Amino acid sequence: MARLPRLVIPDQPHHLIQRGNDRRVIFRDDDDHRIFLSWLYEAAKQFKVAIHAYVLMPNHLHLLASPSDKDGLSGMMQWIGRHYVPYFNRKYERVGGLYQGRFKATLIDAEPYFMSCCRYIELNPVRAGMVADPADFPWSSYAHHVGTQSNPLITDHALYWSLGNTPFQREAAYRALVQQGLSSEEMTALTDAVLKGWALGSPQFRTQMEKRLQRRVGPVRRGRPPKLKVVEEA
Repeated sequence: MARLPRLVIPDQPHHLIQRGNDRRVIFRDDDDHRIFLSWLYEAAKQFKVAIHAYVLMPNHLHLLASPSDKDGLSGMMQWIGRHYVPYFNRKYERVGGLYQGRFKATLIDAEPYFMSCCRYIELNPVRAGMVADPADFPWSSYAHHVGTQSNPLITDHALYWSLGNTPFQREAAYRALVQQGLSSEEMTALTDAVLKGWALGSPQFRTQMEKRLQRRVGPVRRGRPPKLKVVEEA
């Protein structure tokens, strides 16, 4: 059965995850993190992708990003892979692939889920037991969002700006949101969506996307299936 192409809508946020092969470590030291982020910065500029949030975990990474066209996400991730994988293999005297297949991605309905997705990404190190406070983990966008370190990689989304009229107000509001954590329902929805590749949003949002794309954007509903064209990946 042919794979469905990724759901990519220009200028909409998407949650991406890329895992190491067999969940092996893909960042071993500080230099690995730094060089990956430098290439992510270059690739995001080249392929016109706005990066809103990120975290680099030892064996995987998360991004929240908005591409300016339908090919930007794939172009960006492929470009980084062509640079980072050879670097990693040379440095650690290994051969073969580094990643577990192609990256996974899901389209995000921004209004209800954007801020939740930011928190989901930046709280990864806390959930993994690596730190007690996201501020103690250096390889995420959290420091940027709470104002302790400006990060040129990050493009602030309009919903982040809506948290307050001044940088101090936005930073304090975001810190408070993170301290609230996420509900189990939010966690399940965000995890399932990115791993399965379905759009994350309200029923109305999914219906609009299905009409726009002429394909399914979520699990098949029980009962008679809708008559939508399913586009196969070339």
